[in-house]
Amino acid sequence: MPQLLTHLFFGIYVLTIFGIVLIVISDNRNPLKTLPWIIVLIFAPIVGVIFYFFFGQNLSKQRIISRRTRKRITMQLEEAAPPEGHGIPEHHRPLATLLESSILAVPLYGSRITPYTDGKAKMEALLTEIARAAHHIHLQYYILADDDTGRRLRDALVAKAHKGVVVRILYDDVGTSGADKRFFAEMRRAGIEVHAFLHVKFPRFTSKVNYRNHRKIAVIDGRVAFMGGMNIADRYVRGMWWGRWRDTHFRIEGSGAAGLQASFLSDWSATTKQHVAGPDYYPATERFTDNTLQIVPSGPFGKWRTLLQGASFAVARARRRIWIQTPYYLPSDVINSALQTAALAGIDVRLMLPQRSDSRIVDLASHSYLDDMMKAGVRILFYRPGFLHAKLLIVDDDLAVIGSANMDFRSFEHNFEVNAFVYDPAFTAQMAAIFADDEAQCCRLAPGDWFRRPRRIRFAESVLRVFSPLL
Repeated sequence: MPQLLTHLFFGIYVLTIFGIVLIVISDNRNPLKTLPWIIVLIFAPIVGVIFYFFFGQNLSKQRIISRRTRKRITMQLEEAAPPEGHGIPEHHRPLATLLESSILAVPLYGSRITPYTDGKAKMEALLTEIARAAHHIHLQYYILADDDTGRRLRDALVAKAHKGVVVRILYDDVGTSGADKRFFAEMRRAGIEVHAFLHVKFPRFTSKVNYRNHRKIAVIDGRVAFMGGMNIADRYVRGMWWGRWRDTHFRIEGSGAAGLQASFLSDWSATTKQHVAGPDYYPATERFTDNTLQIVPSGPFGKWRTLLQGASFAVARARRRIWIQTPYYLPSDVINSALQTAALAGIDVRLMLPQRSDSRIVDLASHSYLDDMMKAGVRILFYRPGFLHAKLLIVDDDLAVIGSANMDFRSFEHNFEVNAFVYDPAFTAQMAAIFADDEAQCCRLAPGDWFRRPRRIRFAESVLRVFSPLL
């Protein structure tokens, strides 16, 4: 009998591994991704099954919100026609078409965008707008920390809820896992609607623990919104113990706020099954500038990886410069090759990274990509005063891409992110000036010194590079 059970267990085990291998093959992924999974499942099956369950499943055929629902929400945006001679530059129209075709990112005209480069100024601006709220407040953050900054925000929201303002909050269940339950209980008692996005509950959603909502959005009365890289936590305001937290966030007035409203309400519909709509959420907007932007949400569900496609397409069509700020550089082959090709073609390619990030492991993996980048002619800059957490892509003189997405596998493949593609020479010049200010506080990597770093460091970088898609 024991021998029979052993054979039965072994048979089920082999069939399970064989079945998962067939699923991996039938997903029709890139062979460079398929083959490693097959090797791991065959030669280390127990580890392979666990890793595949948490990190390997292909969600491209799944949706948490239907395209029909997304289209219905997007149709509420008032797409103001730009005056003659303005709008999206001719050479960027294929990019705009790509973004609209893949994720229904309609062009929005006339927004006013105010950048914040430190957490204190952003937090004060957000609290000021919350104090002015008359109808609703919508917040979505990866991290809502139960610390001084988080409690200050909570108290402001509770006060508005007591005055009859509708407050809705989405937070990521993994990013905000450190918050005490009482932190949200006080908000719920005040009538605030608070929900976790993709709640991690075993076993139903455990397979999606790798897919997190990294968006940072605030919308007040549909007239003003915030987006960017800053979460709600003390470190974004006060910095790290070893230096300042250098980040970028944006206040957007006008039609761009409506675009962020549509993104939030899409996630709200997916999470709560409540469909919020009406003129109170999309009030008539004033034209503040001559810029055009597209609000581009992206995530692991569905056919297209829109932010990766948009960034690589814009980089491939650059004619003069490509300037990038990112806390982590763990790129896909597509974007990595496009940047090296651009540099080899004589385009001014600059990549600014923190000299020290909040993860030594990620630093090492990021550094493994820098040798080839420098050999291609890319200027590598290390920001020294603290942790550079800003996300920025500048292409030529009239396109700036801002938002929550890092230049890494996780943002492009696994996370729910939201960026804005802004077509405007004036705003691009403003962001280029901020980049130049940061560059003055950077050290440029010297190839001779960099290539002589110890072999043990180079080996550690190479090993960790293998795990780049999981970091």
